[in-house]
Amino acid sequence: MDKVRAAAGDRKREYRVEELAEAAGITTRTLRFYRERKLLQPPRKEGRIAWYGEEHLTRLRMIGELLERGHTLGGIAELIGAGESGRDVAGLIGLEAAIVAPWSDETPVRLDWEELKSAFGDQLTEENTAEAIAQGYITIEDDGITHVSRRLMDATTELVAEGVPLAAVLDASRRTREYVDAIAEIFIEVVSEHLLSALSGDTPLPPGEAARLTERILRVRPLARTVADAQFTLAMDRRVQAEYAELLRQRREHDSEA
Repeated sequence: MDKVRAAAGDRKREYRVEELAEAAGITTRTLRFYRERKLLQPPRKEGRIAWYGEEHLTRLRMIGELLERGHTLGGIAELIGAGESGRDVAGLIGLEAAIVAPWSDETPVRLDWEELKSAFGDQLTEENTAEAIAQGYITIEDDGITHVSRRLMDATTELVAEGVPLAAVLDASRRTREYVDAIAEIFIEVVSEHLLSALSGDTPLPPGEAARLTERILRVRPLARTVADAQFTLAMDRRVQAEYAELLRQRREHDSEA
């Protein structure tokens, strides 16, 4: 006979402690530890036997998923406490996932030393390598490097091929990061103040509010990239036109003097 107890009528499936641990893929010791930490709701008691239901199995699977995402047991307890005080745990998890999900879709690329020498020649110096490491773009391995972004690596090699020194590319990269970090900070302030301010208070979120915030975050993310891209291209238009006008002015002065 199956160990899992199937009650008559409409009663849902129930588990003894050993059966629940097996279904959740954990040990009974871990299950009892979760009970002691109040991460698991109390079971139904029938005499000396504790019966667990599908809601307990769902909770254990959720705990396992959160642990895989890097949450601590203390943080999980806080999320569960929030859910039991009226906030939707699933909604809070989805909101957190939307907030911390990577913005970049860059893929790393590996190059061996021969490929690097072919691309950069005598510009592959210790100074340039150290600068790339300091900026967090590359990690050194015995047989070459790994760059965090194929697109950035391709752009770097193409700029060098066009005659821009590698040191100049790295210098431009370092200076650019200061500005893009500032731009990112501005967006963080806007989102925190106008979209996520409810999370900073002690008042529990109304039911469904976490899901609504998640939808707003998902809609705002591509808008932020659009604004940053449009602002950059408009700034380039202004700068190029100003630089070209200055070049024409200098030529006219030179021609008049000649």
